[in-house]
Amino acid sequence: MLVITGPTGVGKTELTLRVAERFGCPIVSADSRQIYKEIPIGTAAPTAEELARVKHYFVGTKSVTEDYSAGQYERECLTLLRELMERRASRVESGPFAILTGGSMMYIDAVCKGFDDIPSVQEDVRQAVRNGYKQGGLTWLQAEVERVDKDYWAQVDRHNPQRLMHCLEVTLSAGKPYSSFRQMAQAKREFEVVKVALDRPRELLYERINKRVDMMLAAGLEEEARRVYPLREHNSLQTVGYRELFDYFDGKTTREEAIRLIKQNSRHYAKRQMTWFRADKTIHWLNAEKDYEEQMDDITGWLRAGSLQ
Repeated sequence: MLVITGPTGVGKTELTLRVAERFGCPIVSADSRQIYKEIPIGTAAPTAEELARVKHYFVGTKSVTEDYSAGQYERECLTLLRELMERRASRVESGPFAILTGGSMMYIDAVCKGFDDIPSVQEDVRQAVRNGYKQGGLTWLQAEVERVDKDYWAQVDRHNPQRLMHCLEVTLSAGKPYSSFRQMAQAKREFEVVKVALDRPRELLYERINKRVDMMLAAGLEEEARRVYPLREHNSLQTVGYRELFDYFDGKTTREEAIRLIKQNSRHYAKRQMTWFRADKTIHWLNAEKDYEEQMDDITGWLRAGSLQ
C-alpha cells in the first residue's frame, strides 16, 4: 500500500490522481471529513471530474448525522484492502497496489499501525467532564487537556471538543495520560506500506491555504455551511470552516473575522499535521515544488525499494 499524505493544502489530490492513473490503482481516502456527503466544499473533497478519473473509496459515503470513528474506519478499510488484494489476485483489477491518501493522521495510523487499545471510561468521569465543558466551555476544556496531557495537546485539533473530552475522560479514568496508550504496539498487516509525505516551504504552504479558503468561499462554502447549520451539534461538523461560520451565523463574530479565523485555524492545523508527520521516521519526504515527472521517479524508486518498516 502506498500512502500519500501531507498537510492540508499541500497538493496531495492532483499528485495522487496522477500516480493512480500511471499505475492503474484505486484511491482510498483517509480523510475523516471527506467521508461526509453533505460537506464537499469545506472538506475539499474530490470533484465529480476527479472521481471519474480514478475509482475512489470512502468519499461521500456517510451522512454528517452518523457517528463515525477511526476504529470503524480501520475495520472497514482493512476489509476493503483485503477485497482489493483478492481482486488483483483474480485479475479482476490490475493495479499493483492501493493508494491511501489524506491528511487525517489518526486514520492513516489506524490502517498502517492498528488502532490503540484505549481503556474504558468511567461513567462518573464522563459526566464530570461533560458538565465541566457545559459550564466552562471550550476554553476550560483546552486548559484541562493541556494540563493533563501536553503530548496530545501538541497534536490534537484544539477546537474539536469531542476529541478533547475523550482525551480528558480517558486520562482521568486511567490515571495516565491519554497519549501513553496511543501507538503502544504495531498491529501485523497483510501488506507492506510505503509512506510518502508532500512538503512545501511554510510561507508557500500558508499562501496556498489562504487562497484555498478564498476558492472555497467562491465555490459556495458559506451556503453549504448554512445548509448543515441545523445539524451543527454533530461531531462531524466540529471542524475548521464550519465552526467559524456557525459563530458568524450565531452573531458571535463578523463574516470578515470568521474568514480570517478559518485561514488562521487551517494554518494551525497544518502545523500540527507536520508535527505528527515529522515524528514518523518511516515517511519519505517529497518536495511538492518538483515537477510531476521528478516526483513520479522518486515515488517509483521508493516503491521498488520496499517498505522501511
